[in-house]
Amino acid sequence: MDWLSFKSGLTQNSVIIDVRSESEFLQGHIPGAHNVPVLNDAHRKIVGTIYKQLGKEKAVIKGLELLGPDISSRLKLAIQYCQQEQNIIIHCWRGGMRSQFFAFIMEFYGYKVKVLQGGYKAYRNHVLNTFNLSYKIKVLGGKTGSGKTHVLNQLKSKGAAMIDLEGLAHHRGSTFGAIGMPPQPSQEQFENELSLQLFLLNQNNIWLEDEGRIIGSRVIPEGLWHQMRKAPHYFLNSNFEQRLNQIMMDYGSFPKEELLVAMERIGKRLGPQHVKTALDAIKNGQIKDAFAMALAYYDKAYTFQKEKHPLGEKIEVEVASLDAGEIASKLMKL
Repeated sequence: MDWLSFKSGLTQNSVIIDVRSESEFLQGHIPGAHNVPVLNDAHRKIVGTIYKQLGKEKAVIKGLELLGPDISSRLKLAIQYCQQEQNIIIHCWRGGMRSQFFAFIMEFYGYKVKVLQGGYKAYRNHVLNTFNLSYKIKVLGGKTGSGKTHVLNQLKSKGAAMIDLEGLAHHRGSTFGAIGMPPQPSQEQFENELSLQLFLLNQNNIWLEDEGRIIGSRVIPEGLWHQMRKAPHYFLNSNFEQRLNQIMMDYGSFPKEELLVAMERIGKRLGPQHVKTALDAIKNGQIKDAFAMALAYYDKAYTFQKEKHPLGEKIEVEVASLDAGEIASKLMKL
């Protein structure tokens, strides 16, 4: 199966079987793929060593010897994901022995399957090229607490094209951004998910949130980042109290222990006296007072960053309330 056919299959009822090892899959995989390792991590290491020292033939024999007891369980696992009428695509790293072997097993069982030419390596090359394509982007900006993510979700519900970078990164961007979120994906997987979203939206007018280049520990790819810097910038102009209330809504109910850890991370920037006051406030249940101190810091940091990395054309949007649906409607009229 060539790459163009695979791309069209992504939008259809396809089942993707990734037969690489567990660690390879965890490092990065095609979104929606199912992992059915032909060789697990330990077996792959053994076979790889034999391949280097004794050659391909002995490595193949050893691989079959190791896989032998597990062939039926691997096939049963794959069967759970597949139906006869579905488009079944199998791949390994380069579309070589592992995928060819498992395709033979599944066809022997009775399925019609296709092997992705070039494997996951070809897919990754496509992903990296995706970020150098040209996109029509609108950036939603605003100081911390403007409720940008809520507005973006409302834009999406109203039919606008939107990519939630923070959702893909599993991080809200600030020092408090990991609270209540699952572990961040690998950089590779973040790029895979982002590339798929760009592909599915087909280069339409895409709303993105104004982010720093790094979200938690995930990095926005350079090509897309430069386009974001030049795109029209819709700035939510909300006052300090509105934003403080939004932060309370988003973070105020989280455990004190997690808030304390997050506040300590910006301690050096707040200054020893300020951070002590903020930490004491959290311990005493005065969460809003602590957030007010953090918000004052983030306002200064935001101003500094925008002076250092200015955005494209700025359209100020006056925000009268925290109603994300109302703000989204206003943006769509603009």
